[in-house]
Amino acid sequence: MRILFSDEKIFDLDGMYNSQNQRIWAASRDEADEKGGIKVKQKFPQKVMVWLGVCSKGVTPLVIFDPGTVDHSEYIQKVLPVALKYGNKTFGKHWTFQQDDKDHWPPNSPDLNPLHDCIWD
Repeated sequence: MRILFSDEKIFDLDGMYNSQNQRIWAASRDEADEKGGIKVKQKFPQKVMVWLGVCSKGVTPLVIFDPGTVDHSEYIQKVLPVALKYGNKTFGKHWTFQQDDKDHWPPNSPDLNPLHDCIWD
């Protein structure tokens, strides 16, 4: 109950389109296209990486990274102060920061990190 889980995710700014879930009712293809039936995607869409922490008491403020690759120094400068401030405010001095670490935890395991299954989806 005193664990702050964290994870990062890259979002495509074009958004997601699922043809199985998004339907347009129209009498013809032309009418469907007028109502938004044509979905145009860029060949190289812009992307943004975000970080979020979640615990039994709520979620941390969102950290949005500048475009480009996030290295360890940027992570330390932007993420750790947010996690530390939130964890100390929420739990006091005794809590655990569970960073998403591929060397110690199975990837994409919703049992170990609720962000994978509950938040990002």
